[in-house]
Parts: sequence; structure tokens; C-alpha cells
Amino acid sequence: MLSHVINEDVSLKLLEVRHAEELFRLTDQNREHLREWLPWVDSTMSSTQTEDFIRSSLKAYSDNNGLQLGIVYRGSLAGCIGLHFIDWANRRTSIGYWLAANYQGLGIMTTACKALTDYVFHDLSLNRVEIRAAVRNAKSRAIPERMKFLNEGTVRQAEWLYDHYVDHIIYGMLKEDWA
Repeated sequence: MLSHVINEDVSLKLLEVRHAEELFRLTDQNREHLREWLPWVDSTMSSTQTEDFIRSSLKAYSDNNGLQLGIVYRGSLAGCIGLHFIDWANRRTSIGYWLAANYQGLGIMTTACKALTDYVFHDLSLNRVEIRAAVRNAKSRAIPERMKFLNEGTVRQAEWLYDHYVDHIIYGMLKEDWA
């Protein structure tokens, strides 16, 4: 999935090194908003670090072990969505995502997540996809809930977030249940 037009407003594109400045600016402009739930924000202090992230993402993509996509809304980069890894032996993966504050509430992330889930099941022929979200992150949890992912339980103290642990809800979808 190098590039995929979902509808007239939303498309996904594979992140490339040339996107580093734009992605860093978006991250920097949304630092306070993103920091609440994403542990990597404080360590992303330059476009060089964003470029390093993109390079490692491209390596994972070339190794057939994940991908990171820019979410484009009406021609502007709005956020990111991707597959953290691909466990080919067990035919499963997990999706992670974030969206700039001014793009929230427009259905963009649900649209992007549905398209990526379709890709996982139909193009990659995987059997399972997970989305994990912090228990108190209602906006992130709303995405898999809206898409009818099954709440499979809580992992206690799953992530260190700057100065405290947060519990995660694991949402799962099986290929046989995806409509």
C-alpha cells in the first residue's frame, strides 16, 4: 500500500523521507495534544529524529514487517496510521494511529482505520488485527468500538507514559468477523 485514495477527502500514503519536515511540523504543532497518550513525543525534537523514524518504518516495510502511512485530509497531512509489526507465523498484526487536534471529530481516523483493516484482511490475508488504547483514552477507544472490534480485556500497567503507567484495553478483530 504505497498510496490509497479512500474517498474524495481522505487518502493514505506511505511515509517517505521527503515527508520528514512536514510530519515533524505536524507533531511539533500538536505536541501538547499528542503527549497526553503517546510516549515518543518528548523524544521527537527535530525533523532529523522524524526522518530516522521514517527510515526505520521504510526498513520494516521493505522487510514485510509493518508500515507507516500518512493520513492526508483534503491535501494536508493530518496524522499517521500504521501496522506496528506483522507476525506472519500467527497471521496477526496491530494498528496504531494518531491525528492532529484540528482534524478530530471528522470521521477521518475511523475511515483510515477501516481502510487499513481491509488491507490487512484482504491484501495481506492475515487472520487477526489488534488495536490497543489506554483505558482513559476515550477518543482512541471509540475507533475500534465504532468498527465493532471486540473488547478482549485489559492489560494492567501496559505502558509507561512519562511519569506513570497506563492500563490498555485490547480490541481484536478476526478476518471471519470483518464485514
